[in-house]
This record gives sequence, structure tokens and C-alpha cells, in this order.
Amino acid sequence: MQLKYPKLAGFVLAIILSYVLFSNPSVNQFIQGLGELKIIGAFIAGMFYTFGFSSPFSAGFFIDLNPQSILLTGIAGGIGALIGDIIIFRFAKTYFKAEFKKLKSEKLIKSAGFVLNSFFLYIIAAILIASPLPDEAGITIIAGLTKMKEYSLAIISITLNTIGILILISI
Repeated sequence: MQLKYPKLAGFVLAIILSYVLFSNPSVNQFIQGLGELKIIGAFIAGMFYTFGFSSPFSAGFFIDLNPQSILLTGIAGGIGALIGDIIIFRFAKTYFKAEFKKLKSEKLIKSAGFVLNSFFLYIIAAILIASPLPDEAGITIIAGLTKMKEYSLAIISITLNTIGILILISI
């Protein structure tokens, strides 16, 4: 049997597996027992917060974490997410460069130029980056369809991801 949308099916499966995993009291107890390692765990989970199939597991980790310092843990996770976003940005900027150039010359994209040059595009990217949804789409939009520099992305990434992680930790 071949799935029509295997990547979406895989993402939904990751969400379901994450829910099952983090619903297990043993997993919750393990996370609670990390003690001082919670900050390192938050940093690592932050890196995985940005990538598609690992973002549901990262979100589950943050929800179960219950740290001593919510702010410090959120910042550690935000720094980890920043590293993940920079990796995605650099990859998208180089790997998809020729295709984005070709895409920008398409009639549909040229006719939608007012949307691509507006804050609407940045708002969509910001929502994707801040949420526990995979950052790849938002970062790829920024890397391919805008002229944003890496340092500007870094500021946006750490801010939005830290806010998103703080929300998850506070749940």
C-alpha cells in the first residue's frame, strides 16, 4: 500500500507516538528526575523543536519538564532552537537557491509580488517558527523568498522560539 501523503502521515504518526510516549507516567517521572540536567535537556529539546518529525517529541518534553526556572529553561530551549533554525536557514539558502530563483520568475509568484513583499509573508513565517509546528516551512520562506540576513533571522528565531517554548513549559 502506497500512501498518497507519506510525509504528512509520518508527521501525524510522530504526533500520535509523542502523545502516547508522554502520556506514560514513567516517562514523566524520568523527565522530572533529571534535576540539574533539565537545562541541558531543554537545550537539546530546543534543537529538536525546529525539525519536523522531532518537534512533537520536543513539545512533549517541554510540557512534562516542570523546571525550577521557567525563564532559564525557556532561554536554553530557545538557544537550542536557534541553532536548529540556523542549520535549516543555511541549508535552504544554498540547497534551494536555484529553485527559488526559478520560482520567483513564475507568473503566479510575480503576480503575487505585493504579498511576497509585504509583512504577510513574515507573519506566516513567524507563526510557523513560534509554534511547535516544524520550523522548516517558515525558515524556508524566509531563506528563499525574502532578503533577510542570518543575524536578523537569529534575533527573530531566538525570540519566537523562546516565547513558544515558554508557553509550552507554562502549560
